[in-house]
Amino acid sequence: MARHLALLSLLVRDYDEALAFYVGKLGFSLVEDSDMGGGKRWVVVSPGLGGSRFLLAKAADAVQAAMVGGQGGGRVWLFLHTDDFAGDHARLTAAGVRFLEEPRHEAYGSVAVFEDVYGNRWDLLQPKTKAE
Repeated sequence: MARHLALLSLLVRDYDEALAFYVGKLGFSLVEDSDMGGGKRWVVVSPGLGGSRFLLAKAADAVQAAMVGGQGGGRVWLFLHTDDFAGDHARLTAAGVRFLEEPRHEAYGSVAVFEDVYGNRWDLLQPKTKAE
């Protein structure tokens, strides 16, 4: 049996605000945006081939709204891998993405922490290859 993590739910305040960030600034692809009725939408974005997709889930009550931007408890909990760290870092910076640190070059690769529109912390990471 083949398995993989296909979809991760990410709480957001507003669908269009989230799309402006994830598609407009991060450059993710919009996979699906379907009206579910009653103000709900099924909105799926993807960072690229072979990665998990994100369901942008609009907070439906006060408990969920309080968790928007805090699903990782203040830690980096999302890891965006790239094969062009310098290019992606420059592109994201130019798009207005807020990096919390200067790029670092660690034993495992090049990395910099950024925040999404809600304050969730992400690593932009280019892992070292075995040949490096």
